[in-house]
Amino acid sequence: MKRYLIVTISAGLACVLLVMVGDTPKAWAHCQVPCGIYDDEARINGMLEDAVTIKKAMVQINELAAKSDALSLNQVTRWVNTKEQHASRIITMVSEYFLTQKVKEVAPGAEGYQKYLESLAKHHRVLRAAMKTKQTVDSVNAEKLHAAIKVLGELYD
Repeated sequence: MKRYLIVTISAGLACVLLVMVGDTPKAWAHCQVPCGIYDDEARINGMLEDAVTIKKAMVQINELAAKSDALSLNQVTRWVNTKEQHASRIITMVSEYFLTQKVKEVAPGAEGYQKYLESLAKHHRVLRAAMKTKQTVDSVNAEKLHAAIKVLGELYD
């Protein structure tokens, strides 16, 4: 019994360590336990910060693209990875936190259905804008993402 307990604890710790140091970035949106502990404003502010980081990455990528030395190529790669990670964090936050936990389904024809559709559209705009920032290096797309997050944030004031 003692040996089984040690193996179980060891396996659990190994899993935690793999999650903490693995190559895949994790976005810790919130658990899916109905705890009622939510900080929507903090999540909106985090996404706004991500959007600013994405814009900075785009500016840096465009500046470094004119250079062909090894250090510049290395930095471009790092900025592209940063841009991707922050856009993915936004997509995960909207999907796993806001859409699954905050947006409550309203049946067609029921009271509040139009407001529900408008809410879905605002969330979808953020998702699409984040995707566009992954596909491009035009900082206008980062600005559109920032604006879409601000509009979404109005739902959670």
